[in-house]
Amino acid sequence: MKKKKKNPLDKFVEPLNMDGLRGRMLFMPAPPKKKRHILLVYGHHCSLERMFGLAEYLNKYGSVTMPDLPGFGGMDTFYSIGEKPTLDNMADYLAAFVKLRYKRRRITIAGMSFGFLVVTRMLQRHPDLNDRVDLLVSIVGFAHHEDFKFKRHNFLGLKLGSIIFSRKWPARFVHHVLLRATIIRLAYKVVEKQHSKLQDADAAEIRKRVNFEIGLWQCNDVQTYMATGGEMLKVDLCGDRVKAHVYHIAVENDRYFDNNVVEQHLNVIFDKVTMVPTVMPAHAPSVIAGADEAAVFIPSKIRRVLAR
Repeated sequence: MKKKKKNPLDKFVEPLNMDGLRGRMLFMPAPPKKKRHILLVYGHHCSLERMFGLAEYLNKYGSVTMPDLPGFGGMDTFYSIGEKPTLDNMADYLAAFVKLRYKRRRITIAGMSFGFLVVTRMLQRHPDLNDRVDLLVSIVGFAHHEDFKFKRHNFLGLKLGSIIFSRKWPARFVHHVLLRATIIRLAYKVVEKQHSKLQDADAAEIRKRVNFEIGLWQCNDVQTYMATGGEMLKVDLCGDRVKAHVYHIAVENDRYFDNNVVEQHLNVIFDKVTMVPTVMPAHAPSVIAGADEAAVFIPSKIRRVLAR
């Protein structure tokens, strides 16, 4: 019998139970003589598996902890405990995790895309945490709905979709009917030549990426995904200041965000913003499979800061 290939992520994953919600947490101990504690918060269409390579790369600089967010990566949803997946609830959940996990220790926080949105809101709602953050990194993050550069009809279509499918029964229809593997595979086949995650790959690599995308679509709760997507399309975090210096990794020609507008909004919120450009083929790949693939996400300027 052929042995099943062992997943290298398995030895770093442990159960996570918080406020009646069950999920998973990745923890990678610090290498010798490294004392930095890094909290990695993933993005919207994501899981621990998708971000494992980035965690593996950051592990060179210290311990890395990456928790599931409610409704993502297979974790229980806020709906299961009678709450809604608002940005404020996500932020409070993350704050509770930080206080429980790190006690009074100083930490480095890196948030990707939607994850950075949650981190920012956490620091706004829990200013007592600000002094404990020794380094804050935004990886293609944002802070305002005007940061998106969608065409108006696309923006309105996404808004309408989020309103409809963030409701219980439409979300269940999507989960049980539309998110079957054969349908997802067919959808990616239709857009294969235009999709930024697929157009640079050969047939074997496309199959691998699409199979991973199927797993992502099926492990993330549809209702949570749509509700948080709707929040992103109307978010405005410019009302509250955060006493922190943020290093913002911006992708040149990002297909989602206008980097100049993002910078303006970050400057409204944070004491200091350092823009760090990088070049990637897309906003983010389907899966950051290993540390080598993750290197492009962490430009040399950020590496130098992490190595201090």
